[in-house]
Formats: sequence, structure tokens, C-alpha cells
Amino acid sequence: MTLRPVDTGPPDRLYTVTGGRSRSEDSFDLVTLVVSESRPSTGMQSEHVRILELCRHPTAVVEVAAELSLPVTVVRILLDDLHTAGRITARHPRAANSPAALADSDLLMEVLHGLRRL
Repeated sequence: MTLRPVDTGPPDRLYTVTGGRSRSEDSFDLVTLVVSESRPSTGMQSEHVRILELCRHPTAVVEVAAELSLPVTVVRILLDDLHTAGRITARHPRAANSPAALADSDLLMEVLHGLRRL
């Protein structure tokens, strides 16, 4: 079996889709959940329309990239366009080491005692 590089489409198409940009202003993690805040309007770029349709329910950035068959870097740029225009909201995952993300040890002990009583 011969491994071939992933075909991401002609480079000139990707250049056109992103308007020549190679980086987004916002940093969307692969697991960032994206939700549409508006419906597509006439005259929108077809990729933007598809993203708004896909993200009617919370959808991860990596899922959007897979559905569009585009590289994640390109999808991040498109999402940044929509986020700047106020057409989507993004919920970034919390860092695992932040105090808000850690569970309360007293609560965990209560759960443990409850499980033992079962």
C-alpha cells in the first residue's frame, strides 16, 4: 500500500477561498464549538453559507473542516470572518488546569461515599 499526501484541493482555490490570508485573527481550537447566530444571506461566499447551515447546532471546528473537505487552517480563517461579522459564536474549551475546570474535592468525596453505599 502506497501512502499518498492528502489532497486538499488546488492551492489557487484555497487562496481564493481565504482571500489570500494564511492566518486567522482568532484562535479556534479543533474542539471549539461553533453555533450560527444568523441565517445565510444572498451574496455570501458559498463556504460561509455552508458553515452557517452546518452550525445550526453546536459543531466542533474539526467537524466543520471534515464536512467541508477543507484544511483546518482554511476553516479557521472562514470562521474568523463569520465571527467578526457576528454571524457565529464560539465557545472555547476550558483549560484542564484552570481552577474553574477542576472539580471540587468535597463534591467528589460525596460522590465516592454515595457510590460505596450502593
